[in-house]
Amino acid sequence: MYGPNAHGEDTYMFCPNSWKSIELYCLKVAIISSISIAVYWAFGDQLLDHANAFALLPRSRARGFVVVLMLIHQFITFGFACTPLYFVWEKVTGFHTSRNILVRAIVRLPVVLPIWFFAIIFPFFGPINSAIGALLVTFTVYIIPAAAHMATYRTTFARENAVEKPPRFLKSWAATYLLNLFVVVWTLVVDFGFGGWASITNFVHQINTFGLFAKCY
Repeated sequence: MYGPNAHGEDTYMFCPNSWKSIELYCLKVAIISSISIAVYWAFGDQLLDHANAFALLPRSRARGFVVVLMLIHQFITFGFACTPLYFVWEKVTGFHTSRNILVRAIVRLPVVLPIWFFAIIFPFFGPINSAIGALLVTFTVYIIPAAAHMATYRTTFARENAVEKPPRFLKSWAATYLLNLFVVVWTLVVDFGFGGWASITNFVHQINTFGLFAKCY
C-alpha cells in the first residue's frame, strides 16, 4: 500500500521491490522525448536559434499529440525531482501524517510556486538544462547504476547470494554484464561525449542572448 503509515512515513519508500516498476513507467514516458532525435536531423541548423522545437513542426494532430505527451513527461519529471523537497516541507509544516491528498497538495504549493517563478525568470534555462542533462544526468541515471551493478556482482560469491537473479530475457550473469557494459560505453560516448560537446557548443553560441524574463512578459 502507498501513502503515510502509522508513523507518518510514506510506505512506498520502504518497498524497494516496487522501485523497478516505477522506474520502468518513468522510462516509458522518457523514451518519448527521444523522438527529438528525428527533429534534430530535420531542423538541426534552425534549432540553434529556436528554443521551441515544436514551433518548427507543421500544425497537425501528430504534433499536438506529441506536445501533450511532452507535457505529461514534464509534469512527471517535475514531481519526481521535487519529491524530496515535498517530504522535507511536509515534515517541517507537520502535515506529513495527513492522509488527505488535497491537503498535502495545497501544503506543497510554497515549494512549487517559487520554482515556477524562477522558471519564468530564466527563459534561457534550455541550454543550461541541455548541458546538465548531457554531463550530469547521464552519469546519475545510466552510467553509475549500471557500473555499480557490475561492481557489486563482480564476484562469484555475490552472484550466488544475490537476492534477485538476472531477468528471464537475459538468463545469465554474463549477458547482464554485457548489457550493463553496453549501457555504460554507449552513454559515455554518445550522450556524455557527443551530447556534451553539442550542448556546450550551443551554450557558448547563445550566451550573449541570455536575459531575465522572455520578451512575451
